[in-house]
Amino acid sequence: MTDATVSEPGHRLKPLTTAMLRELSVRSNLRGAAQSISHYGMIVLVGALIWMVTSRYGILWALPLVAAQGYLVAFLFMAVHETAHKTAFRSRGLNLAVGYLSAFIIGLPYEYYCLFHWDHHRYTQDPDKDPELIVGVKPRSDTQLAIAYSGLLQVAGRLRLMLGHAVTGKVVVPWIPETKRATIVAEARAYVALYALLLGLSLWFSSALLLWIWIVPLVIGQFFLRPYLYAEHTGCDRTRSAFQNTRTTYTGGVVKWIAWNMPYHVEHHAYPSIPFHALPKLNAIVDDEIVHRGRGYIQTTRETWGWFRRYRQSI
Repeated sequence: MTDATVSEPGHRLKPLTTAMLRELSVRSNLRGAAQSISHYGMIVLVGALIWMVTSRYGILWALPLVAAQGYLVAFLFMAVHETAHKTAFRSRGLNLAVGYLSAFIIGLPYEYYCLFHWDHHRYTQDPDKDPELIVGVKPRSDTQLAIAYSGLLQVAGRLRLMLGHAVTGKVVVPWIPETKRATIVAEARAYVALYALLLGLSLWFSSALLLWIWIVPLVIGQFFLRPYLYAEHTGCDRTRSAFQNTRTTYTGGVVKWIAWNMPYHVEHHAYPSIPFHALPKLNAIVDDEIVHRGRGYIQTTRETWGWFRRYRQSI
């Protein structure tokens, strides 16, 4: 993905110099490892606590931990996203290893997502070409809107598509080129086979371990992830400028850590070759160019919810 600071007429940008872009675009195995190990380390720690509490006192006492685990597991989406750009690490092999593992955990085939996300960057906010808008839920009532914000429909659609690829051997979505369709089918079949194997092992050992430290948290985590994802572009302009069609949300350090600095989303779309750890530095340079600025995710979710309601009423 190339860096693009495309602007609409009348919107003056302050682009980076070549030297600044080169400096900010340096990738680091150390920074990628620190982020990955800390994220996965928290998942392992909270998972162990869930199992200990459940074993001694029952699952009800572990529900707060299950919710925390959900936040951590669902936001492995950010690891998939960063490794899809191959910017999490300097090493391509490390990008692929963390990307494939994280994608498997959240049920989002990695190779499929890379192609999906490529077109998202190429056609951001284009209703006819941006895959996020094409597959996006279009709620017709407040009830449907609430369900959309739960993220459950999106996960169900993702799993249904993967299963369809695996069973039929056909790929018809426009963002997957003909030359990649066999790869997508093979990937889907590998995922389904591995999930079936884990299910079989859980039944064989009569163990609910994966259910409470992985599956249920992943479902719960969508209630945190989906509002975050809606904040990235909902209600922004339908232009070619990353500074106008994307939102940066200003939030606390914990959220930025778990989201791999992707709240700096304008910066990421404008310069996708710049790795996650350099986005705060980039923000300090281009902050005054950003048009859509979220002030925390609670307030921004209110704004995106309101935008969806106004959009529904206008059609």
